[in-house]
Amino acid sequence: MPEVRFTIRWPDGAEECCYSPSTAITRHLRPGVAYPLEAFLSRARAGLSEASDRVAARYGFACSAAMDQLARIEARAATQQPGGQVTCLSMS
Repeated sequence: MPEVRFTIRWPDGAEECCYSPSTAITRHLRPGVAYPLEAFLSRARAGLSEASDRVAARYGFACSAAMDQLARIEARAATQQPGGQVTCLSMS
């Protein structure tokens, strides 16, 4: 299953490299697009959950790495100013 690394820029300007265990995330986030913080969180939750579900369908267990990544994203989002935007800079 091909993994995807995606780089985002938080509203405070910090950049972060993130991980998805499958290409499912590419259906939810696009490089070069800025999302309102809440929309980004919704898309990240959907994409990483779908990715974890794909791992479960193939291997019989959910992907803890996807859920760990989501937890890191949610924790970082909680430190951001409301109303900010998160930009997906790249995917590879």
